[in-house]
Amino acid sequence: MTEQARHRLAELVAIASDGAVTADEVLGANVPLSALGVTSIAQMRLIDAVEIEYDVLIDLTGDDAALLDDLDKLAEYVTR
Repeated sequence: MTEQARHRLAELVAIASDGAVTADEVLGANVPLSALGVTSIAQMRLIDAVEIEYDVLIDLTGDDAALLDDLDKLAEYVTR
């Protein structure tokens, strides 16, 4: 996982949440993103943004759904 990916993903979370959660809050969090206030609508926006930017597929019917609550796991997923 790269630090650059973590920072970019944190920015995408902030954008997807319409600023309800800042990139700094995401980067400093030790709780799931949903506990920060990332809503299900924001998660759907985040999926779209991540899939487009990183050319990956996030499958919500499998284990990939857990990626939406953990910045580090998401960063590992998009950089593998």
